Amino acid sequence: MENSAADVSIILPVLNEVGNINNVIDHLRALDHDFHTEIIVVDGDPQGSTIRAIKDREVRTLIAKKGRARQMNHGASAARGDILLFLHADTRLPENALASLVSIMRDRRYVAGAFDLGFDTTRMIFRITEMYVFLRTRLTKVPFGDQAIFMRKEYFAGINGYRDIPIMEDVELMKRVKKRGDRIVIISKKVMTSPRRYEQEGILYCTLRNWMVQLLYAFGASPERLVKWYRS
Repeated sequence: MENSAADVSIILPVLNEVGNINNVIDHLRALDHDFHTEIIVVDGDPQGSTIRAIKDREVRTLIAKKGRARQMNHGASAARGDILLFLHADTRLPENALASLVSIMRDRRYVAGAFDLGFDTTRMIFRITEMYVFLRTRLTKVPFGDQAIFMRKEYFAGINGYRDIPIMEDVELMKRVKKRGDRIVIISKKVMTSPRRYEQEGILYCTLRNWMVQLLYAFGASPERLVKWYRS
């Protein structure tokens, strides 16, 4: 693994995911594909508590300063793959996800992409959120990080990666791509995201808070101010 090139580098920024990290890795290992992949876990805990729990010895592990943008940039800088896939630890990819994104990235008309959003629950309120995200993404072509953003490594490096901001780094990146006039594709397959944060914070509160933060950011509020909405 150390000397082989990877077509896709899957980058997982993590913090306090000891109980979940091996499930994520097992899920990724089970995905069908016929090309090289590597999994890079970037821990925001200086003690590396999550990466110490990893059982798969072929997973590449890094430690970076806490912050999703910083962790993802650090993982990208170490990646060997031609394509970078940024994946949240509570998100699962659909069947044939890797083959789909590799096929799309071979089309030079596109520089980046993401998937549709799904939630791993039967509760109806999450179907409403899924529909909202579907419509928003189709209208704006600006996917969020929980939709598993992917991008060619050379392009990502050429635009200097994620901006080092506490939240909305995914939106800022995608808006920058759009501003350049480059094309983003949305794959019509759903990733499945855990509803755990919504359930911990309260489904209605979390949903309305997220919509409000997105609206305020669109009207120019800074991520440094908006992050206070996420502090308990």
